[in-house]
Amino acid sequence: MSRERILIVDDEESIRNQLQWGLADEYEVLTAAGLEDARRLLREQEPSVVTLDLALTPGSPATNEGMTLLDEIVDRHPATRVVMVTGNDSRENALMAIRRGAVDWYAKPIRLEELKGILRRALYIRGIELSQPGEAAAGRKRYHRLVGESESIRRVFGLIQRVAGTDANVLITGENGSGKELVAHAIHEASGRRSGPFVPINCGAIPEQLLESELFGHERGAFTDAYRTREGKLELAEGGSIFLDEIGELPTHLQVKLLRFLQDKMVERVGGREPRKVDARLVAATNHDLKAEMAAGRFREDLYYRLSVVNIHVPPLRERGDDLRILADYFLDFYTKHHKRRIKGFTQSALRSLQAHPWPGNVRELENRVQRAVILAQDAYVRPEDLELEGARAESPQTLQDARDEAERRLLVESLTRNAGNITRAARDIKVSRPTFHDLLRKHGMDAAKFRRPDVPVGEEGEEAGDGPAAGAPPGS
Repeated sequence: MSRERILIVDDEESIRNQLQWGLADEYEVLTAAGLEDARRLLREQEPSVVTLDLALTPGSPATNEGMTLLDEIVDRHPATRVVMVTGNDSRENALMAIRRGAVDWYAKPIRLEELKGILRRALYIRGIELSQPGEAAAGRKRYHRLVGESESIRRVFGLIQRVAGTDANVLITGENGSGKELVAHAIHEASGRRSGPFVPINCGAIPEQLLESELFGHERGAFTDAYRTREGKLELAEGGSIFLDEIGELPTHLQVKLLRFLQDKMVERVGGREPRKVDARLVAATNHDLKAEMAAGRFREDLYYRLSVVNIHVPPLRERGDDLRILADYFLDFYTKHHKRRIKGFTQSALRSLQAHPWPGNVRELENRVQRAVILAQDAYVRPEDLELEGARAESPQTLQDARDEAERRLLVESLTRNAGNITRAARDIKVSRPTFHDLLRKHGMDAAKFRRPDVPVGEEGEEAGDGPAAGAPPGS
């Protein structure tokens, strides 16, 4: 009978050797000294449990690399359980690790028999969760990059887990900013296709005349400026998943082509004559009422029923109860570290303002407001005026110049937040030149790089690769 596989991640060679020797009689033991080795072994070996040191680099803050890897394991390897092993016995760090998905923690110096007991418990929990995947997912506060514990979001977690192991088409519905792309990504990461590509495309953001080529590709000479053959997004998703956001915006003639793909998995490029077989799972999303669109003749009924084999509705933030506070704390923790601020929490009046706000922009709006508040907070606590919510009572500027400087700074923060640190787009947003924008950044001591998202590729001068639209997925929603 094969033994459970344990991965030891620790920068101290003596610890790795001690645990490898001490656990070898019960487990198949793998070891890694740092992030890259650990990532490779997680991909290739799929260990059942990881023991993870919080401080992987000597002298680094305890919550940097270790927490980064913990987040990656929770997001990308949901079948793996994590036990934090650290020389830092801070209760705060332990609780943070548990909140972010670790099943247990243990402080050095290591007592082998006690650690063995913790590992057995972690494996027991894993066995129960894997035998009841829907119920286990529904009981978690964090599932991949989704965060929450309300009954409505737990239903979403359970549906994701149950549908992920199949190749059924999924239609995700919900308001803008509610987290539909994160749900699609969680389905991909929980599926057998997770080693393949996840290819998103927004059907409403691409001009109709270009959308067919983006989806299905084109042959050289198919139209003006088609100087070379190009694969479409469906072909690029081979072996993985394609996510069609705002599917309700898909033109009628492309609905016919997409229907053919769903029926026989064949793709025909623009100007092509030979259909190509493509193995890709399709997940679609919309904020429209597609049944109303069908009644109006704008959306094909046969395509709707092909797409919605399983329908997952993502609830708006206003219907998620205490998830608002959980998400606000999550974003506060994330952006406090990202912007290297020392923010301890929200004032009571800020919490009341958060609860009173209707959140028309849902989780995306909450994330942007919390990030802006972290940057603008004058002391260790976020106040209502930092969130710019109704009821905020900021102290009035003492001079006209103070008022101008404050308005100028807030405008810079908002434009950089909206454009993920892209200087060209942010300058265009507030209708100034790039040199002027750089002068304003210097004046206010601001760094555009701090506004960049980790999931947006960046080129020179803070520009996104290809100068395309910024990825909108928050770190958690």
